[in-house]
Amino acid sequence: MEGDVLRRAVAEFVGTFTLIFIGVSSIAVGGNLTTVALAHGLAIAVMVSAVGHISGGHFNPSVTLAFLITRRMAPLLALVYWVTQFAAAVAGALAVKAIFPDQLTDRAKLGAPGVASVIGSGAGFAMEVVMTFFLVFVVFATAADPRGTFKSIAGLAIGLTITMDILAGGPLTGAAMNPARAFGPELVQNVWTNAWVWYAGPAAGAVVAALAYEFLYLRPLAPVPVGPPETGLEEPRPGETALS
Repeated sequence: MEGDVLRRAVAEFVGTFTLIFIGVSSIAVGGNLTTVALAHGLAIAVMVSAVGHISGGHFNPSVTLAFLITRRMAPLLALVYWVTQFAAAVAGALAVKAIFPDQLTDRAKLGAPGVASVIGSGAGFAMEVVMTFFLVFVVFATAADPRGTFKSIAGLAIGLTITMDILAGGPLTGAAMNPARAFGPELVQNVWTNAWVWYAGPAAGAVVAALAYEFLYLRPLAPVPVGPPETGLEEPRPGETALS
């Protein structure tokens, strides 16, 4: 059991480190919105595809929270994931800080997310809630749902959701959708303005998405009649045939 937890933790560390290192690097070098969105999305898509079968490919404390509240994860394992994810985020930010010249990292604030001046922190919070809802809903639909497409498309849908959200919300909040993605650069660069937005927002969005998907699609459902009530025909459950 301890070895299994260690293997999962290492997978989470590598995946989260990749997200932070690649994402922050794309910002530090002055990438445009499309470049930054693709960098984050591809990092997630590649690493979920690579180690999703080992750890589930969370790389995000909000995703781990979603699995915890729906009882799809033991509390102790969730705690290990959270510690690993935040530690990997700090390591990723430190690596970028060490490799890139200060003039690049300081100009970009090491990729720490910020709320645009055209909106307030309240609107920024709402934006993070909505974007994280999309992300976690897709995670549950493709990874948690046994009828989903996780095995066939792996992290593609999740990575594309990250890309989609950054294209829409990047100019407004940085579209972190991930407390670890915010925490690493914030700690290393010491930038904490409106920091609560990227902790409360993703947590709220993840909880709503997880409970909604769990209640609507993953709880046991009564069979739905196919024909008129008097026929007694019922819609087969997932995994059953009409003749079973």
